[in-house]
Amino acid sequence: MQEATNTKVDIDENGLVYISSANVGDSDAARDQILSMIETAIVGNIYTGKVVRVTDFGAFVEILPNTDGMVHISQLDSERVNKVEDIVHVGDEITVMVTGIDENGKIRLSRQAVLEGWTLDQAVAADSKKPSSGHRPNNGDRSGRSSDHKSGNRGGEDRRHSGGGSYKKQR
Repeated sequence: MQEATNTKVDIDENGLVYISSANVGDSDAARDQILSMIETAIVGNIYTGKVVRVTDFGAFVEILPNTDGMVHISQLDSERVNKVEDIVHVGDEITVMVTGIDENGKIRLSRQAVLEGWTLDQAVAADSKKPSSGHRPNNGDRSGRSSDHKSGNRGGEDRRHSGGGSYKKQR
């Protein structure tokens, strides 16, 4: 990285990073690369990432370097999707919102939230209203509609943009 950006990077014992360069643009490039290495996904942020794997139930999207999340088939489009490959293929770049990160670090993404312009709360509420595959609601309604229930924010802030990284920033 130092050679590529014409900089000298030092890290002291406290973890502070020092970047030296004769050119401000080079030091900014080094700083951006360092920040992209340590950035983590934030619930509510919107990222443009690359589809790295497609399954029957959804697509895995790399939203940050070495960080992927899953877009469930129900969250790929505003209309019903019969087959994931009807919407995305490996290598495609798509824009998604992080709608949840579970206790194991698994990241849940929604493309539908971006297409619809939803806030995080709207995306989480819409996702929780969809019945799970193979399960009927237990309120006696055989129509396939889920029962009414409250859903809360699954954590994080309602941020709409992310910075840094090797993905495209949303503005």
